[in-house]
Amino acid sequence: MIKKFLTVLPLFIATSAIANDVNISAAKSVSIYNQPEASERVDKKNPYLMIRKVAEKTFKRFANEQSAIQVKPNLLKDIVNEELMPYIDYKYSAYKVIGAKNFKNTTEKERKAFVPVFRDYLITSYAQVFTLYKQQEVTFEPAKTLKNEKIVSVNTAVLEPGREPINISFRVRKNKKTNEWRAYDMVAEGVSLLDSKQAELASIIRQKGLPHVTEMLIEKSSKDIVFKDGIN
Repeated sequence: MIKKFLTVLPLFIATSAIANDVNISAAKSVSIYNQPEASERVDKKNPYLMIRKVAEKTFKRFANEQSAIQVKPNLLKDIVNEELMPYIDYKYSAYKVIGAKNFKNTTEKERKAFVPVFRDYLITSYAQVFTLYKQQEVTFEPAKTLKNEKIVSVNTAVLEPGREPINISFRVRKNKKTNEWRAYDMVAEGVSLLDSKQAELASIIRQKGLPHVTEMLIEKSSKDIVFKDGIN
């Protein structure tokens, strides 16, 4: 299952990620990436069209900049930051990772420090997994009529010759203030990555506190992107 996740994660524009061991380096508990102001914004009013458009833009840019990426892999962080993050509800996901049981034992200051670090962690995690992208074909379900839904699942399938289709569902949430949709989780073959990440970090938050996890994710976010021959 982990290998399958790593195969499809380059298509993931939700908010969970695979943790990677990294070298420790100093960093501040603030986002190291500027909030992107892309010249071509994708409409966030329709979750089905948004998911498809963002995926198409991201893969196209990845293909166009492949030569530069091979020389400087950290450019993948820029692509993730500029093309994906504007459509990810990373604050909502960060709070979900903290969990309701742990939330009451954290302070507002601790949560404010955690959210931008969690965002940076996602950027690095997504960028690393993008090194596995091999231009697989992706199909999207047709847009459905929306009524009063607040959360919808956008179903897709990853097609690769010689393999069974991998079913992926993107969970997208509507902001009641802006009426805009943003992705917050991906479910691959029935397994939620956000739930997996929550299970991994919740116990550490409970035992060592949110500031400890914040520092841990700062270390992970500092990792350089590298191309590997195989999956470790």
